[in-house]
Amino acid sequence: MRGNPFFGPDLDPTSSMEGLATRQTPWTDAEPKKDKFVVEADLLIPGKGDPIEHGSIVVEGNKILQVGESISIAKDYSHLPKYHVKTLMPGMWDCHVHFLGAQRVAWDSLLEAQQKQALTGARCAPDLLRLLDAGFTSVREMAGYGIQLDQAIEEGSLVGPKIYSSNAIISPTGGHADLHPLPKPWYDDLCRQNGPFQTADGVPECLKVVRMQLRAGAKVIKICGSGGVGSELDNPVDQQFSSEEMTAMVDEAARAQRIIGAHCHGKAGIMAALHAGVKTIEHGSYLDDEAADLMIQKGAILVTTRLIVENGLQSKDFFSPKGYAKLSVVAKHQWNAMQTAIRKGVTCAIGTDSTGTLPPSNPLSKLVRQGLNAKELVYHVKAGMTPLQAIEAATANGPLTLGPQGPKAGQLREGYDADFIGVDANPLEDIGVLVGPGHVSHVWRQGKCYKSPGRGVSFI
Repeated sequence: MRGNPFFGPDLDPTSSMEGLATRQTPWTDAEPKKDKFVVEADLLIPGKGDPIEHGSIVVEGNKILQVGESISIAKDYSHLPKYHVKTLMPGMWDCHVHFLGAQRVAWDSLLEAQQKQALTGARCAPDLLRLLDAGFTSVREMAGYGIQLDQAIEEGSLVGPKIYSSNAIISPTGGHADLHPLPKPWYDDLCRQNGPFQTADGVPECLKVVRMQLRAGAKVIKICGSGGVGSELDNPVDQQFSSEEMTAMVDEAARAQRIIGAHCHGKAGIMAALHAGVKTIEHGSYLDDEAADLMIQKGAILVTTRLIVENGLQSKDFFSPKGYAKLSVVAKHQWNAMQTAIRKGVTCAIGTDSTGTLPPSNPLSKLVRQGLNAKELVYHVKAGMTPLQAIEAATANGPLTLGPQGPKAGQLREGYDADFIGVDANPLEDIGVLVGPGHVSHVWRQGKCYKSPGRGVSFI
């Protein structure tokens, strides 16, 4: 295997990185060896807990070996290669994205994504790169083609974050996951392909459709506790699956050590989902004090997805006319719900509901695209979080949204995954520096450096 082990075998072995003290000797595949290096920072933000001034981590292979003050780390590891960054923090998590290659949040665009899967994959490939370039090392995909894309990343065909996917979103017939204008027999044909949109009616069908997602490799199961915004005919306020159906799906998922994430806008759906044992509430637009208290009691997590609301309000054509009308009503309630959840102390994780990047020819492309996902942290700070709380929601809380499937990640702690980023500014002073790739100077995923000064993330 040729090349600097920090970069991998396919990159130029003569390339260098700012702050790299020494170069390790390349080895062959017959001589396995773990990379070991130190990253020093003016400010180390661990993800959970107090920041450390002049902190360092020691990395061995794909794990963090040690964390502490730089002066103590230097005593034992002065012989190792070193990087230096201004701010070191865990790689960020977006806990609600979609890899659908959709150009609009409308049924026809979503249908095209399912019918033209090669086109969808081509559209998603640069989005994966944009996410990693912006410091997102993991994502939870809540319906889309993430399982297949993750396979391409793991085998080295694509570059991107680790993807934990639900495969599909599941609703009753006529619900949020039903492409309403499509003739029912046509839609049923699509469902039989086990694509991103599924319907089920009654407990037996609900059990079967959950098992189909497990068969596909889903790490989390997504259901509809309420109607939605982007769909045509259902009402976001109305509860969709019955309590009996939701409980059956929660129990079925739990047998396979998966949790349920429920798309919920209206309070009735939120309450029914929580009583059924759902562990993550997606959107939570009509959450109030009573619902917030129940979330805390049940140990549930809120993924609020404010970014798509803000983008949608500024880009009317990104939604269908019916979808935009619903969004206009839901937006104010959702903002109030975010503030309520933060004030009450509900555990929150960052999610954007981002569906993809528009083509450069579209004037909205600078607004609606993957890579700007950290805007979600800005909205959480505006809603009442401190910058440190927002970073915790975007890092340490991410793995919690996967229940037993969650990895030891999202924190700079001994034994945790070596997924972390360097930032050339202090996000505790200005959370906005995390938006986009501009201030993200370094990106490591599984101990491998994908980005450094003067060298952006690349497929090559």
